[in-house]
Amino acid sequence: MNRRVEPGFLTGAGVVVVVLMAGCSSSGTNPGDVTVLPEPELSCSIPDNLIFGGGPGKDGIPALTNPRLVRAGDPGTGYLEDDDRVVGLVLDAGPIAIPLNILWWHEIVNLDGYGRPLAITHCPLTGSSLAFDRGPAAGAEFGVSGLLYLNNLIMYDRNGEESLWPQMLRGARCGVRDGTELPMFPIFEMTWRGWKLLHPETLVVSEDTGSSRDYTVYPYGGYDALNNTNTFFPTDLDPRRPPKERVLGIPSGAGGLVFPYGLLDERGALAAVPVEVAGEDLVVFWNRFRETAMAFRPLLDTERLTFTVAQGRITDDQTGSAWTVDGYAVDGPLAGKRLSAKAEAFVAFWFAWPEFYPEVRIWNGSDED
Repeated sequence: MNRRVEPGFLTGAGVVVVVLMAGCSSSGTNPGDVTVLPEPELSCSIPDNLIFGGGPGKDGIPALTNPRLVRAGDPGTGYLEDDDRVVGLVLDAGPIAIPLNILWWHEIVNLDGYGRPLAITHCPLTGSSLAFDRGPAAGAEFGVSGLLYLNNLIMYDRNGEESLWPQMLRGARCGVRDGTELPMFPIFEMTWRGWKLLHPETLVVSEDTGSSRDYTVYPYGGYDALNNTNTFFPTDLDPRRPPKERVLGIPSGAGGLVFPYGLLDERGALAAVPVEVAGEDLVVFWNRFRETAMAFRPLLDTERLTFTVAQGRITDDQTGSAWTVDGYAVDGPLAGKRLSAKAEAFVAFWFAWPEFYPEVRIWNGSDED
């Protein structure tokens, strides 16, 4: 990634101390010394001794609501390099990209006016990107609480009586809405270059956000390096994969199945992997050039499709149509058709998955998982 980084990481006892930066781990305090819950204290269904202050406090990291969107090539996109990563959404009104450069500094982007109120979220500490339908929170905007649960962003809803929503638990776990789940909206995290080539008409968040941030700067130093073992909250790292490896996970109960990017890359530049998760047949597409993976239901109407990679294309065996990594048929009899993405699938650093889904399995690299 061509980016500037902000120095200031001090390490000790496995704890990351971040100096002079905004982010979900901006505190220089040992987590064990932090007062965990705001006043008045909220009732939680998760262990409140695992909730820690993460730095500048409530709204110290300013979430965005309906930021200015521009076309690729607009002067407002000057902060982006082709190999920067974006969160891509395909809405009825067209495709939209939310760059991680924006989300490093804001963590939540609320979008309205696209059929449902959405929150696109990213926690730099867990590397997790998820998008939610805000409807179960009465459509309220989400903000950054300044708290962490197992290193992960805790959102809050801007209602009269606020609740706390840990991002990777995908629902409220403290406050009046405790137990309320958030429906997820499918997203595609990939390189900016890869997204633009798939969707040249895309809109993207302009650097003109109203906040004085340098969106060319990654404010976490070397935190996301593949083998970096530092975490803000002390964690027993699962040694099966590098701690900061990106993995696509499909959660199910206390477990699910994850697809490490390193293993997918061993399959080649492209892959189409049939899997079953919790009794549901899925297929995972991988694209090395775009540095992305996503899970889909391999069904069109009532026909079940199977897929093969040959001659640099993913094609279905039934019609020979060619498919992109975001689930569109672009050539052949099915051109113009689209597979249904598994909305609950999302990307995060490997170390976070066993923390939230302790029974998670790792794909074994074959088509017979």
